[in-house]
Amino acid sequence: MSVELQGKLINKLPVVSGEGRNGRWEKQEFIIETDDQYPKKICISLWGDRIRSLEGIAVGDVVKASVNIESREYNERWYTDIRAWRIERTGEEGLPPIPPEVQIDEPDNHSAEGDLPF
Repeated sequence: MSVELQGKLINKLPVVSGEGRNGRWEKQEFIIETDDQYPKKICISLWGDRIRSLEGIAVGDVVKASVNIESREYNERWYTDIRAWRIERTGEEGLPPIPPEVQIDEPDNHSAEGDLPF
């Protein structure tokens, strides 16, 4: 399943690496917080060369991540993995526009003749 998630980058975790049956691997996880009514924190991982795409993005930036979501079973427990295959900074495009300032006209309580109260 492929979806797009958008939110503010709140943390970049350190790069983790190791050796597996297919050779050396690297992974970096990052956390975004959605801008929903009830914000959610989501941990997303980048693998291999895709880790470099996180270098130009700072904590606090609003990002859009294209991800694959997959669950698998191991020892009768289920684990869900959210892997990004693209991440990009979006600025604040995803936030609702700021409404223009509202100027309230005050009623004119003064007549043309005799502006002064005395």
